[in-house]
Amino acid sequence: MAVRITAEAAPPTPWSRNLAEPTIHPSAFLHSFSNIIGDVRIGANVIIAPGTSVRADEGTPFYIGENTNLQDGVVVHGLEKGRVIGDDRQEYSVWIGKNNCITHMALIHGPCYIGDDCFIGFRSTVFNARVGAGCIVMMHALIQDVEIPPGKYVPSGAIITNQQQADRLPDVQADDKEFAHHVVGINQALRAGYLCAADSKCIRTIRDELNNSYTSIEVDVLERSDEVSSNSLGAETVEQVRYLLQQGYHIGTEHVDQRRFRTGSWTSCKPIEARSLGEAIAALEACLRDHSGEYVRLFGIDPKGKRRVLENIIQRPDGIVQASSSFKAPTYSSNNGSYNGNGSSRLSSETIDQIRQLLAGGYKIGTEHVDERRFRTGSWQSCKPIESSSPGDVVAALEDCMDNHQGEYVRLIGIDPKAKRRVLESIIQRPNGPVSTPSNKSTATTTSYAASGTTATATSSKLSSEAVEQLQQLLAGGFKISAEHVDGRRFRTGSWASCGQIQANSIREAIAALEGYMNEYQGEYVRLIGIDPKVKRRVLELIVQRP
Repeated sequence: MAVRITAEAAPPTPWSRNLAEPTIHPSAFLHSFSNIIGDVRIGANVIIAPGTSVRADEGTPFYIGENTNLQDGVVVHGLEKGRVIGDDRQEYSVWIGKNNCITHMALIHGPCYIGDDCFIGFRSTVFNARVGAGCIVMMHALIQDVEIPPGKYVPSGAIITNQQQADRLPDVQADDKEFAHHVVGINQALRAGYLCAADSKCIRTIRDELNNSYTSIEVDVLERSDEVSSNSLGAETVEQVRYLLQQGYHIGTEHVDQRRFRTGSWTSCKPIEARSLGEAIAALEACLRDHSGEYVRLFGIDPKGKRRVLENIIQRPDGIVQASSSFKAPTYSSNNGSYNGNGSSRLSSETIDQIRQLLAGGYKIGTEHVDERRFRTGSWQSCKPIESSSPGDVVAALEDCMDNHQGEYVRLIGIDPKAKRRVLESIIQRPNGPVSTPSNKSTATTTSYAASGTTATATSSKLSSEAVEQLQQLLAGGFKISAEHVDGRRFRTGSWASCGQIQANSIREAIAALEGYMNEYQGEYVRLIGIDPKVKRRVLELIVQRP
């Protein structure tokens, strides 16, 4: 199938009647639902995604450097007057250098210069400005009438319209550079994939490989774990492999180096098509040898539900993971699907209780993570979606998110699928390790949700029983209480503002103070904050009011 290139000459206008046409390098990929008009010079390995509009019909010419990607919905346009000097010392309306990521719905309007190795975030606007090489502009930012020095970081929602603001911007950090380079790599893989999809010979080869790899595999004989030995894998891992095969699951492995581990960019090892435990162990050991010095993880695949089960890291850069106890297959109650395992080595009993109650109430569970720098702006990112309603699978997914984002904040999210709103936000890991919620022997510590039958000793006309119960637990545990608010527009960027600390000696005083803030900020989001005064960190973030 040939790719239809939607590139056309500029229309004749009073300021330009030369009918200039785009110049496109043969290795570039332009999606058939993109539009390129006029004197647009597109370099090698560029990818232009669906819905993108690059119109050099007023301001002209445009330059887009090699390895740059313009993602869905990007608009590039320019005013008739005003030019910038490109790296080739020629005049352009818009110059976009090489290795750039211009992400979804961004607007680049000339006169505009963007240097090499830059990242422009979702829905951000750059107009009549110069952005130096290596800059990272996050989401919903405005850059206008300024010059951003090279290597600067523009946070989400920032409005940079004078040079003093631009000069005060912080420097880009190493992990930000890695993230931008990762996005470039992803889009280069997409470019190659789209070109292959348009080539009948290439796609036929891929389909033949898929047909061969998805042939059914039957396990003839499963040896007992004590009959199979491994020089590198612990007995727990061998037992886990045996259990997966016994349950009819397929087995997969993935590896990642230390740099990409932070972004979760795992790569598959060779498919394991084992008919016996011994063959599966040999394949695992081969993956460990091929990727020594990297992270390697083992997982099972449910061929019916097409989902992963029991993800487990079995090697880290410093060597094989040695478990302290043997693997025990998770067990589930046949009548209600409740988790009967021995708990979690990473999660507190309070967190596991929260998981049980959320699932019992029909809520969905999600997880989010954020590093220390972005924690201040509330720029949380989602971990893998949790589709299972089994407590065991949910615990495993939470621990996997914590493993993949060590040194970061991780929080548990409870979601009401009917109302499409959050009912719980609870931090379960901080940069210094998992959160251990203190318990109080004289106070019941089980969280009460709307679906449960438990009622609080104090009532509120505005707060849910869950919020009242959380207040009781915070007061009983000696935590400080405060609240934050944010309007609907800033909620998307996580720009919360403090309402102030709540000084309360009783649950009724705390409820009254929180209801006062809800009345004061009607039409906005309000959330309850619990703070551990000893270590000066948050133990709870719970939204109690929405617009």
